[in-house]
Amino acid sequence: MCFKVFKNTVLLFVLVVVSCASKTKKEVSFNEEILKQAPRASASVKDNKSIIVGANRTELYLPILKDKRVGVVANQTSVIFKQIASTSEKSPKNNSYVHLVDSLLKLNINIKKVFSPEHGFRGKADAGEHVKDGIDSKTQLPIFSLHGKHKKPTKVQLEDLDIIVFDIQDVGVRFYTYISTLHYVMEACAENDVRLLILDRPNPNGNYVDGPTLEKEHQSFLGMHPIPLVHGMTIGEYAKMINGEAWLNNGIKCNITIIELQNYTHQSSYSLPIRPSPNLPNDQSILLYPSLGLFEGTNINAGRGTGFQFQRYGAPFLDKNHYSFSYTPVPNFGSKYPKHKGEICYGVDLSKVEANRAFSLKYVIDAYKNAIDKSQVFNTKNFTTHAGTAKLQKQIESGLSEAKIKATWKTDLDAFIKTRKRYLIYNN
Repeated sequence: MCFKVFKNTVLLFVLVVVSCASKTKKEVSFNEEILKQAPRASASVKDNKSIIVGANRTELYLPILKDKRVGVVANQTSVIFKQIASTSEKSPKNNSYVHLVDSLLKLNINIKKVFSPEHGFRGKADAGEHVKDGIDSKTQLPIFSLHGKHKKPTKVQLEDLDIIVFDIQDVGVRFYTYISTLHYVMEACAENDVRLLILDRPNPNGNYVDGPTLEKEHQSFLGMHPIPLVHGMTIGEYAKMINGEAWLNNGIKCNITIIELQNYTHQSSYSLPIRPSPNLPNDQSILLYPSLGLFEGTNINAGRGTGFQFQRYGAPFLDKNHYSFSYTPVPNFGSKYPKHKGEICYGVDLSKVEANRAFSLKYVIDAYKNAIDKSQVFNTKNFTTHAGTAKLQKQIESGLSEAKIKATWKTDLDAFIKTRKRYLIYNN
């Protein structure tokens, strides 16, 4: 088996090197640009050196794709690494990985089209921004957005496909919309008799389950299923749950094949070598995202419009006498319209603290407690959508402690953990 993996990988790299040699100096990839803009958090990468992602296991899925008409659901994270030790504490070089679509084309796989999730195929669009259909300038493949007019591939888009490959890096949080895209892709495939091949990737927040469980009346694209805010599953495991819990329309099942990770458990520490979206620039932001992501549903800035997204929070109406830290958000590549653009925001800098792989309410509670005008904190309609329940806002406003709030989640969390266990591929 090892020899076959090595042989296929060498063949792939040789083909890719030939392709890369033809690039002009003017061609600079999105990841080269964005990885220069913010330092990676110092983090252990010992597990990266042993974990083999699904995309790298070409010997398992190339035979499945041979002579098939293929669609690919992908973004900037959909890559094949040239080395198993694919990342370090420094940002990876562009030549340490090759995009899955480019690789498959070089291997004569008949890719007919690409489907792009939120943030687009190259990952440049802001959160929630409407993404248009288009043509990929490099491959000339048609790109169909799943975060624009359609969230779900149409029957017409699937009629010339035999199989779809899904390969996107997730971060394990309910309101991170790639799992919603997964749902709609599975549903479309099931309805149109198209097979789905999932190339699994590690969940950097996969070691725990926490947070309020989504209530049915608050379903949206930010949360489609009755799961906790942090679900602790890989994309492959989550796809099994979608099928097994009959969450697709009319309880239909999608024909899925999962190319599993090697050497991964839910306790593995994994440092993402490519930011999964414009505003998750490093390990620190990814570990803090489950907690600070709740600010997206408030009027408080969570670092958008700075180089430290989801590593700080603040607002002009937080008490400047309480906080010694302040910053001013300005438009940048990750956020065209950041909250409180051009205003001084008083708050907390978390960019240098040791971030735990855990979910906490203390930041939202702190911000609410120290808001001079508390009516401004939750003056949007999005907090309940992000939390998945209207209860959490009321609990914070009533002054309940984090411990007492978390105690109200226990029954739902215990039930989910029991259900989750049936779909796990990688034992703890």
